[in-house]
Amino acid sequence: MQKMDPRYLNPTDIIDSDHPAIRAHAEKTINGSKDPVDKAVKIYYAVRDGIRYDPYCPCYLPEHYRASNILKNGRGYCVCKASLLCALGRACQIPSRIGFADVKNHLATRQLLELLGSDLFVYHGYVEFFLEDKWVKATPAFNRELCVRHNVAPLEFNGREDSIFQSFNLEHKRFMEYVAEHGVYADISVDMLVAGWKAAYGEERVLGWIEGWIKMSEKREGISGRDFSKEDVVGYEKDEDFERKPL
Repeated sequence: MQKMDPRYLNPTDIIDSDHPAIRAHAEKTINGSKDPVDKAVKIYYAVRDGIRYDPYCPCYLPEHYRASNILKNGRGYCVCKASLLCALGRACQIPSRIGFADVKNHLATRQLLELLGSDLFVYHGYVEFFLEDKWVKATPAFNRELCVRHNVAPLEFNGREDSIFQSFNLEHKRFMEYVAEHGVYADISVDMLVAGWKAAYGEERVLGWIEGWIKMSEKREGISGRDFSKEDVVGYEKDEDFERKPL
């Protein structure tokens, strides 16, 4: 049996699995289940569909990723949702850790691609659970309603096989490509994420995002006025490469 790093069961300031709200939500979600695989599946779907995917929420400070805050706000982008899922896993006594990867051809809209200036999404976040003596990937980023709108099958998770983004959508058009892995961690380093954004998108662009988030926080208490679910879906031609070609 693999020796388990205790950090994957312990709370952190960001992955605050000991927070009363996290513990209560975990208990409510698993509904008395004792089987670790069943518990992992239940909390996965609770985060996938219970937390709205929002790529425009502020995400430059540790509190923006804190699991209890994500649960309270009911929204967040992939790393935020992974933080919550990781915390729920630890609250259920399932060893849980955060993984990061760069992905291309992400579930995107015209507006989001214009904001990034790229179709490369760096430091996409997911979770790994230690179940039945092995690590299993779980990707809770996109809720079912959002996937339906983008004509992509919602990612399922059975606790025994990796749940990772599909290469094609339901029309067999290119959808996602994993281009780099950044490893797995016991906690989330916001400094690492921001540094990765600056390297990929340029420091000026990233500082502009942060300035916009600060202004938004002052006016809207951190809630974005943009609705990703209603933005213009980008179409992709059916071809053999991963170059983005709007229809």
